[in-house]
This record gives sequence, structure tokens and C-alpha cells, in this order.
Amino acid sequence: MSIISEIMQHNQTFVKDEVYRDFETTKFPNKKMVILTCMDTRLTELLPKAIGFCNGDAKIIKNAGALISHPFGSVMRSILVAIYELGAEEVCVIGHKDCGMSGLRHDSFLDKVKEKGIDQNQLDFLKSAGIDLEKWLTGFDRVDDSVAHSVTLIRNHPLLPEGIKVHGLVIDPHTGGLTTVEIQESVTVQL
Repeated sequence: MSIISEIMQHNQTFVKDEVYRDFETTKFPNKKMVILTCMDTRLTELLPKAIGFCNGDAKIIKNAGALISHPFGSVMRSILVAIYELGAEEVCVIGHKDCGMSGLRHDSFLDKVKEKGIDQNQLDFLKSAGIDLEKWLTGFDRVDDSVAHSVTLIRNHPLLPEGIKVHGLVIDPHTGGLTTVEIQESVTVQL
């Protein structure tokens, strides 16, 4: 049985047994926050638990590396929609240690692309169309620098309204421990 068959079979039971009632909320984030984080599977349940959030508390945007690669791309648009249309008042970029985008190099990535059957002519066409695959397919060296870059891009975006706080954190995917990169207010932690 394929994974999609398992998904559909599980979903029928999920709906029939009304399990969805445990997750009912509105489209508006309860904590008025939008989070940009990585798509890493280790963060799916760990991140919300590590920050004390439940279903409905935040808008969560996930991509490879929690990176904003273009100031007018889909990630930034999603952040702005969360602010203007859904009431978010704070943005938090949360990268993580041991990220797959750390050290990603375009040359080894493109080798894998070719191994999967993508022809060099297709790559040449993309290059001739002005797509910089080398830049697009290169990750970062330090997660702190990557988070700081995304935070700076958001803070300086011409459509970001005044008063929106933008923070940057790094989570350890093994323990859930957080470290700060960029915070727009003082943080006190009492143990």
C-alpha cells in the first residue's frame, strides 16, 4: 500500500470519529504571531511544544532553512498576509542547529539533479532565462547568520508596518533548547 492510501484510510477514520474537534480553532493566530521556521521533520511537534504553543496559536510558515530568498517571494508575502489579514503583531524566525541547508552547495546538489534525469540542456535553459541556480541552490555556513539575515530583511521590508516586532531564534532539534539571535525587547527567564 502506498503512503497516500494510508493517509486516505486514516483520514476517513479521523473524520468519522470526529477527532478534528480536538483541533478546532479560527484562522486568526491566538498569540498574534507568525513564525518562519525550517521544514525539518524534527521540528514538526518539537517546536510548538518547546515554545508552549498549541494548535491555533501562531501562523507557521515552513521552508528549507527558514530562509527568505527574495523580499517579494512567497515567504515574505505569507508573513505580510499574516500581519495585514490575520492580525499577527510579531514575527519570529526560528532556524535550527544541524540544518540540511547548512553547508548546502549548488554543485553537489546539481549533480544529484542530473543523476535523477534532469538534462544539462534544461539547466542551461534556466541559466539563459536569468535563473541563478548557483545562488538559489547554495545554503549557509552559520545558522545564526542566516536567521539574522532573514530578520534584517523582514525588519527593513517596505511593506512592514511600524510597530511589528521581529525576532530571531535558533532551536536545538535534539533538546528543544532556544538561543536568541535577534530580539526586539529584553527577555528575562526565571528558572
